[in-house]
Amino acid sequence: MQLLLAIATASLLLVGSIFALTGALGLIRFPDVYTRMHAASKAGTLGSGFCLAALAVHAPTLDVMPRALVAIAFFMLTAPISAHLLARAALLAGYMPLGANDAISKQSVNQDDVP
Repeated sequence: MQLLLAIATASLLLVGSIFALTGALGLIRFPDVYTRMHAASKAGTLGSGFCLAALAVHAPTLDVMPRALVAIAFFMLTAPISAHLLARAALLAGYMPLGANDAISKQSVNQDDVP
């Protein structure tokens, strides 16, 4: 049983580390603010979620496991919201998405028009 928990913990940590590494590489490699934000929010959320799940599996006590599960829920709820707000702020600041078509790039973004 102890070996099974160790294997599950190691695999969750490995998957979480791969997601975190992928998000870090996305921040370096992607060309514009929107794709970088996507890489950081999605891969970072999954990476931290898997690492916290590994913590919950490794320390299944009543003081650690619920905190890890609440932290996973917190990350899953707040990361998409913060990424959306950052994307909206970048759009209002005038950063156009890479490869935006002519109709979008010619249209000016007015702060009064966006709710």
